[in-house]
Amino acid sequence: MQTYWHRAYVPDMAKNRSYQKSGPSQRQLKVGEVIRRTLSEILARDEIHDSDLNQISITVSEVTTSPDLQIATVYVMPLGGNLYDETIAALARNKGQMRSIVGRRAGLKFAPDLRFRIDETFDRMDSTRALFDREEVRRDLDPATEPDTAPEPDNTSNTD
Repeated sequence: MQTYWHRAYVPDMAKNRSYQKSGPSQRQLKVGEVIRRTLSEILARDEIHDSDLNQISITVSEVTTSPDLQIATVYVMPLGGNLYDETIAALARNKGQMRSIVGRRAGLKFAPDLRFRIDETFDRMDSTRALFDREEVRRDLDPATEPDTAPEPDNTSNTD
């Protein structure tokens, strides 16, 4: 004989937002922005004692966090748009020190693991601009060259 407390109980937490495809929570966005600002300050002030890293100007464009805030993916772009591999290697070498500083300054209970990726948004914007510069695309987008599809007014009606 089983009683009601022996049945499998699935708490409401099992149905939380991390399983739904609704986008990041407000907490994820806020923590990501705090981490982005903190990393930008660290890199701008050369607080990491690595000569290779300090020679590269790096823009931190976005930080996304996992739903449990344990992993932060940092999207970076070196100034000038080159030295991708060297930038990622230098950041990866010093991620422990950066994680420690981020944890202290951001006031988080646990400092997330930092994963660095090159931000490809700028490359996509360039390819989009190039696409809009193509003649056939400009022709399709220009409203002055569209054929007149409005019906002609009917002048055959008599108003006598």
